[in-house]
Amino acid sequence: MLKLKNLVLSFCLLLLTQISQAQLGLYHELGVIAGPVQFRSDFGARDDSSTNFGNTGFGVGVVHYLNFTYTDEHKHTFTNTYFNDHFKVRSELSYNTTKLEHHGQWADPSRTNENAKKLRGHKGSANNFDIGAQLEYSPLSLGEFQSYGHKFSPYLTLGAHYTFSSAKVSTDYQNPDPSAIGDVTDPSNFYSFWEPGSVDVSNSNSWSVVSSVGVSYKLTRMSDLILDLRWQYYFSDWVDGLNHQLPGNESNDWLMWLSVGYVHYLD
Repeated sequence: MLKLKNLVLSFCLLLLTQISQAQLGLYHELGVIAGPVQFRSDFGARDDSSTNFGNTGFGVGVVHYLNFTYTDEHKHTFTNTYFNDHFKVRSELSYNTTKLEHHGQWADPSRTNENAKKLRGHKGSANNFDIGAQLEYSPLSLGEFQSYGHKFSPYLTLGAHYTFSSAKVSTDYQNPDPSAIGDVTDPSNFYSFWEPGSVDVSNSNSWSVVSSVGVSYKLTRMSDLILDLRWQYYFSDWVDGLNHQLPGNESNDWLMWLSVGYVHYLD
């Protein structure tokens, strides 16, 4: 984990160095993105299709790009470096939310033991507000893309986001103790093999590493459509409000986000 954090910090320093070496003039782009989110957490069984597809939410965001490629029609001059012609800096404000339930064999309706009932009764939601930046690399020339040299421009990104998380939890398990029914602070309402304190819905903040692969489509001279598949790994296992410490819980929370977007060039 420490090595991963050091990698992200090193990347941020490299990003700042590249920006400082780029031109003072910047070409701005502004866009919106939205699409389904698959949230991978401690809810449900790992590598179970009903968990992966059952715990699916939605995300929406606003993106801003710094583009270092300038054209004569914008009356700018530039040094035609590889960095200018193949990299952008993408900053983002986004929000995603996912309702969470336990799926898989341990919560299967065919199981009638108390632990299975506790799992089926335990529900939650992960609600995350993100702010961050990514360095976007396009293997094809951005200058040629902007001048209709090619209609499609594939890209890869890597960056870091800071996430403000607000998890929610509920339980409708019919506890034999009537006073405990619905109490999310009572461990007896949750899976008996979890350690006390495994459920915690206190607001939390964490860093995450973000990487994506996507493609831009030239819609008009001043606008693009984008298709983006993101992987986001949090440096926390509390984003979903659950950290049960059992075998199979080796990874922190993470998500996959498939989004479509519209980007407009600011002239």
